[in-house]
Amino acid sequence: MKSLKLAFAALVAAFFITATAVAAEASATGTWKYTQAGRGGGPGVERTLVLEQKGDKVTGTLKGATMGQFEIPDVAIADGTVKDGTVSFTVTNDFNGNKRTQKFEGKLEGDTITGSIEAPGRDGNAQKRDWKATRSK
Repeated sequence: MKSLKLAFAALVAAFFITATAVAAEASATGTWKYTQAGRGGGPGVERTLVLEQKGDKVTGTLKGATMGQFEIPDVAIADGTVKDGTVSFTVTNDFNGNKRTQKFEGKLEGDTITGSIEAPGRDGNAQKRDWKATRSK
């Protein structure tokens, strides 16, 4: 009977350790870096996202960047969620009164988010491109 109790206690402890490890890996909180493709095949620009996850909600900032002659300011993310390991949020930039919203979505696996960014194209139709961010350490 004593060995059965010990085995059960070990099983419960292993379950909690595994659950804690999985929960820690599944968090979107952190600083993430990805390369935004350059316009017309030009060189890409490294971008930085700072995300904070509380429950299934995600808040944060897409840090500004210099893209050619343009200075892009920091922008708060909106509508951020994590559901079943998928992170999604939107970012709206304002260029001289013209608002442009990008929809980010990606699968969170450890220190990587892999997915797509959907944004309006010049012709008004939505365009999707691949997105892969890596958590900075």
